[in-house]
Amino acid sequence: MKKKLALKFPRHLVSEPITYRLVKDYDLIVNIIKAKITPYEEGRLDLEVSGEKDAINRGMNYLNRIGVEVKPLIQEIKWNPERCNHCTVCVPLCPVGAFSVNEKERVVSFNDEKCIACGICVQACPYRAIEIIF
Repeated sequence: MKKKLALKFPRHLVSEPITYRLVKDYDLIVNIIKAKITPYEEGRLDLEVSGEKDAINRGMNYLNRIGVEVKPLIQEIKWNPERCNHCTVCVPLCPVGAFSVNEKERVVSFNDEKCIACGICVQACPYRAIEIIF
């Protein structure tokens, strides 16, 4: 089972090994999608957790118990091929290769299964053919 989560935690938890505990104590696989963690400030961590359903539930209970706000990360990238001019700006920027280009035809394609919704492509697209859906 996989879940994408948005974690928000108070500053007193910023220096705690939260992801370590999820891995070690609950046997979860953690893929960090985006993080903004600054000492003495609130933290935000978007991640994907994988594991047994029971282990994920126990991990979420742990997070709630220590004061971490847990919400589903309902975010995806929508690519609009009609607006795309196939300029290929997005292709080298994508950290997981969700965008690719057919070199012979010079046509961009998007694989949403690979996408981690980091948003880099959204900011870079000069034709606004890519957007984040919440």
